[in-house]
Amino acid sequence: MQRNVERVNSLNVFPVPDGDTGTNMNLTMTSGVRELQSKQSHAVGKVAEALSKGLLMGARGNSGVILSQLFRGFAKSLASLEQVGTLQFAAALQNGVDMAYKAVVKPVEGTILTVAKEAAKHAVSYSRRTSDMVELMREILEKANEALERTPELLPVLKQVGVVDSGGQGLVYIYEGFLRALSDPQGLDNNEWMSTEAAMPSQVAPTQASRDVPAVTMPMHAQTRLSTEAIEFLYDMEFFINRKSATTTSLKFDEALFKGMLSRDGDSILVIVDDDIIKVHVHSRKPGDVLNYALPYGELTDIHILNMREQHRDIVSSDPGYSSEADEKAVAATITNVEEAALGLAVPEVLTGVKADSSKAQQAHEWAPYGIIAVAMGEGIASIFLENNVDVVLSGGQTMNPSTENFVHAIESLPAEHIFLLPNNSNIILAAQQAAELCERNVTVIPTRTVPQGLAAVLAFRDEQSAASNTDAMSEAAKSVQSGQVTHAVRDTSIDGIDIREGDYIGIKEKSIVTSSSSLQDTCKALLAQMLEEGGELVTVLTGEQASEEDTTALVDWARETYPDAELEVHEGGQPLYPYLFAVE
Repeated sequence: MQRNVERVNSLNVFPVPDGDTGTNMNLTMTSGVRELQSKQSHAVGKVAEALSKGLLMGARGNSGVILSQLFRGFAKSLASLEQVGTLQFAAALQNGVDMAYKAVVKPVEGTILTVAKEAAKHAVSYSRRTSDMVELMREILEKANEALERTPELLPVLKQVGVVDSGGQGLVYIYEGFLRALSDPQGLDNNEWMSTEAAMPSQVAPTQASRDVPAVTMPMHAQTRLSTEAIEFLYDMEFFINRKSATTTSLKFDEALFKGMLSRDGDSILVIVDDDIIKVHVHSRKPGDVLNYALPYGELTDIHILNMREQHRDIVSSDPGYSSEADEKAVAATITNVEEAALGLAVPEVLTGVKADSSKAQQAHEWAPYGIIAVAMGEGIASIFLENNVDVVLSGGQTMNPSTENFVHAIESLPAEHIFLLPNNSNIILAAQQAAELCERNVTVIPTRTVPQGLAAVLAFRDEQSAASNTDAMSEAAKSVQSGQVTHAVRDTSIDGIDIREGDYIGIKEKSIVTSSSSLQDTCKALLAQMLEEGGELVTVLTGEQASEEDTTALVDWARETYPDAELEVHEGGQPLYPYLFAVE
């Protein structure tokens, strides 16, 4: 990788054409190796932990922070192991991908994330067929190369400029280093990013590292094909928040709300919480505001702020091929489409936190007429809200209620004239109402008691209607929905003639327990039967963390056969505690 820094830099056009991806990935990996060398061990879990810690502390730029998360998840998967086999190695790669996707505010395909995902997916499958680590790594590298070559088909700006993704290319070089380390660990020097202590068992035959990635025809740096003015959020910021230094007056760190504040005038947001250290990366128009958002949470350290337009101008002015008439025409022809693709893909969305509407994120000085804040548990449910007019989603629900302060911060983060709050839980309504009273803003609480009620209310909202009309329509829509939920009983009891045993499933219709059974299927069927006693045109099923694909398929088949006149929709809600949530309209 070190010898390929400039190659990777020259490919860098997304999320901004600042030409430093190779530099950032190299600095990130160098920090990881430095930490690894200072804490050498023969236990693979300890080695991975040291590398992960070093990567996190030295992570630079989007690609560097994502890289640190890939190895953070990788390390957590191997934490307790002395040695590692192909199955564990592949599972660790997949865990790294999962963690990296969660860390990115809006994952974009056609980037380093895609390359890592496709490689890990193939690794998990292939690891069942071999115990040879070198053979597995060769397959991983091959799949990573294939995914890299497809990145221009997934990300328009790459196709227009004629390059593969720079972060993905950097990851391929790292995987090449892995393969070299596995094939000939004694032949590596300290600049190869993997010491012999970190290498896997070396009783393997040497092999070719990999095939080369097909060269991309590039008469000049790819950045010269883009406009400097396309870089809207021009300040590239990185810093740490040291929570160890937090005082008694420091705010409790709310990751979702913090990301929401950054989204008001920024994108490319990554926030990594590691014990008492929080790593922050953001591209922003207002660096002073970003630092002010962070200060209440602890001391700020290792602050780096770069002007990416200045970086871009330096690249353009130093490229001898840029001044030609042909290149200038190529730039002019691509600017409009590239700006649209890059900025459109960069609009941030946080599934369990805050989503900034594109018009608000790009024109923060203009307040929208309305804003909507909803409470949800589970990324799937949050995603549904975000796709349907909701601007801010607070993580919460049963046993994890957001506070009045959480609501206040969310309200203050929205540049909107009138804000609607959807608590979606009877235990949260009071906090929402209290926040509305505390804020000197126009805030209306729609007292939704369940997620289905909240979804119905959102669908009834209309931008062109008055606040009073929307309040009436959203409230009526919420009342028109029957809500059901299935969860576990926490103790033995008897309610309304229903004997309930601890650990059994219970079906709740609105506020009342109407059925209980040791069988999840039986409980769901009995609950739906009661909800559909008086008919219903639409049944919505939200699957939770504990819902298996097999159970869902069986339940859906039963519902369609038993109630053929009702339309059935199934969405992955991802909510904890409740395997299934139902809505009948």
